[in-house]
Amino acid sequence: MKLVIVDYGSGNLRSVENALKTAAHDAGLPHQVMVSSSPDVVASADYLVLPGVGAFADCKKNLTNIDGMIDAITNVAISKNHPFLGICVGMQLLAEYGEEGGMTTSGLGWVSGGITRMTPMMDNHPLKVPHMGWNRLIRSAAFADDHLFAGCDDNSRVYFLHGYHLTGGDDKQIAARTDYGGHIVAAVKSDNVTGLQFHPEKSQKIGQRILSNWLSYAP
Repeated sequence: MKLVIVDYGSGNLRSVENALKTAAHDAGLPHQVMVSSSPDVVASADYLVLPGVGAFADCKKNLTNIDGMIDAITNVAISKNHPFLGICVGMQLLAEYGEEGGMTTSGLGWVSGGITRMTPMMDNHPLKVPHMGWNRLIRSAAFADDHLFAGCDDNSRVYFLHGYHLTGGDDKQIAARTDYGGHIVAAVKSDNVTGLQFHPEKSQKIGQRILSNWLSYAP
């Protein structure tokens, strides 16, 4: 199986690549893990990962600037129904739009809702933004037994780094939340498409377990 991590100039590619290689080994899967900026290579993927670091608009622009890339990832994830994983801004790009940078930028529209600025409050006081550090992963009831979270318990913590989050979407697509001055969407899942707002590659054993679970999933 060929697992391709999309290189569009907007991700911490090597740490994601190393984490996925480790996860494939842990899961006993002989996946070929590679990083590519070629739409032709992306189009041939059996598993596809879209990482993302930075601003929504910049990431979408970078993706659009590679001729044929959006068509390639859409073909793999939507037309072929192959397993797809978006990480951090890579998850946010799945939404209908993003509002970062004082503008509205269209997303891929694979999940409902938009990416809006976080305004977390606790005891009538604003919390620091961006939301950075370890926080508890709260699985949605409908996904409590989902294979993605096998081996995770109610005390599982993962690593976040973001100042914008998914709002206004269909609750049925929300696989997990975290609590940071209110509910924050931590993971979405719709058929073969999975998105993680947190960084599994920085989340140590729990992150590696979630990646291994995702790799062993077949739609």
